[in-house]
Amino acid sequence: MKFASTALGALGASVLLSSAGALDLDVESPDSIKEVASVVAAGMREWYTGDRPGDVPGNLPAPYYWWECGAMFNALIDYWYYTGDDQYNEITTQAMQHQVGEKIVAFMPENQTKTLGNDDQAFWGMAAMSAAENKLPDVKEGPSWLSLAQAVFNTQVARWSSTCDGGLNWQIFRINNGFTYKNTISNGCFFNIAARLYKYTGNTTYADWADKAWQWQLDTKLFEIKDGGYHFYDGADEKDNCQKVEPIQWTYNIGVHLAGAAAMWNASDISKNGTRKERWAKELDLLIKGLDIFFPDGVMKEVACEDIGTCNNDQRSFKAYLARWMGYAMLVAPELTFDELMKRLKASAPMAAKTCNKSTDSQANCDLKWNPKGNPDGKIGPGENMAVLEVVQNLLVKNAPGPATEAVGGISKSNPDAGGGTMDAPVTFNPVTTAGRAGAGILTALVLGATLGGAYWMVS
Repeated sequence: MKFASTALGALGASVLLSSAGALDLDVESPDSIKEVASVVAAGMREWYTGDRPGDVPGNLPAPYYWWECGAMFNALIDYWYYTGDDQYNEITTQAMQHQVGEKIVAFMPENQTKTLGNDDQAFWGMAAMSAAENKLPDVKEGPSWLSLAQAVFNTQVARWSSTCDGGLNWQIFRINNGFTYKNTISNGCFFNIAARLYKYTGNTTYADWADKAWQWQLDTKLFEIKDGGYHFYDGADEKDNCQKVEPIQWTYNIGVHLAGAAAMWNASDISKNGTRKERWAKELDLLIKGLDIFFPDGVMKEVACEDIGTCNNDQRSFKAYLARWMGYAMLVAPELTFDELMKRLKASAPMAAKTCNKSTDSQANCDLKWNPKGNPDGKIGPGENMAVLEVVQNLLVKNAPGPATEAVGGISKSNPDAGGGTMDAPVTFNPVTTAGRAGAGILTALVLGATLGGAYWMVS
């Protein structure tokens, strides 16, 4: 993902909000929640043109970047999962399959390689993981949703760096601007996918990598305990051996780790590994306490940029991901998270809905600023709608069945070798002993040509 350098550049493409009536939301009424989610989802969908003749499935129009389209389809998968409304499933499947990539089927399409980051790839991978967990049917001709998440994991394992004693770089290809930066969201997304694959398959290789990604970030001080909870920062640069951490805090960094930690807690069998389960319970407590900075006056806020009006198009969507992953945490670790997280969503969702104005009877456009003490900035876009959609629809978690696994309800086919292309030494999975879960397999590590010459064919 790319960040605009000025507020003008960030907001220049936004559209003025209409003056029609705002949406009213009753957080205790499933019907009200579904009605508001429906008109907000419809407004978000209007920004997408990839299903039109002559357009490209899986792309939002400029100035929105490729990664955000993957994030948007994750929101629509969530929408179907929570509401039962499947009207967007066809365009979701079409778009995600179109973007899987050509030579390396791991959400690495060749037309994106000049700006392709590990975080960009991972947002599509997390959408595929959600599709598998929520039982969106696999396609007959094409890779399964689970195998796509596995492919993203496999390709990123091979990129685990030796500089700064580990971690993922922001960019995939060395010649891309920003390659030396190790941002928290790339490493957090890797942790999230690994943790959820562990929960889905039961294979402890995924758990080992989730543990490794978490510990490396902690050792590098990409997050730390402050004021009683975890504070997550933006990243560090290998040019100075990651000694200087950029201290800016974003909602999605704590959110992506919250969901992964909840998955790790859920998947850890207390009878076999009570220490691991207890450890992740403590991590969840610190994560929840760390949310306070993003809920001044009780309502979710992008504190780094919202009040001063500098949130760019990427950042205007970030609250969507915190709300999404709060919902996921409540689904898989309800006894540890539900009360604290739901009260925050219930306080935020009505204020978010009030910023939405109907453009037609069935569509609404929404604003960035939800805080009762803030004034709407009058700009709209897919990210603003996505954020409101997620904070509203995740109120329905109590009635949701919970993410599927291979052992319980899963229908997506596994392929531990997924992500093959330019391959090197294989990595062997740890054996799985739990009946009904994924058998041991071989994870083939993908080396994408670490040298300039090895990668140049994809970006020239």
